[in-house]
Amino acid sequence: MILTTRFVPYSAMAIYPFILVKRKEFSENAVLINHERIHHRQQLELLIIPFYLVYLLNYLVNLIRYRNHYRAYKEIIFEREAFAQDADLDYLNKRKLYSFLKFIY
Repeated sequence: MILTTRFVPYSAMAIYPFILVKRKEFSENAVLINHERIHHRQQLELLIIPFYLVYLLNYLVNLIRYRNHYRAYKEIIFEREAFAQDADLDYLNKRKLYSFLKFIY
């Protein structure tokens, strides 16, 4: 379910089972929505709450490592998978379980 809210700090955000978008027109961006659906799959694989804990921990480690918010965010393993595959609109149909693990250094 896609919801529009101006309180989203980014263009979109996946909080299972919702995809929150900042502006209505973002809900029509297939690549953006696919990116967020990839996060939904990751969230389900890690039983939702552990996903957020691992996501936050990975971000904090990256922030210490890179000392740059944007780079720390882009290097989160879940984001690396989502950015690498978001343009492939068939990706979720062929994605294997725990595919984000391929993005660990």
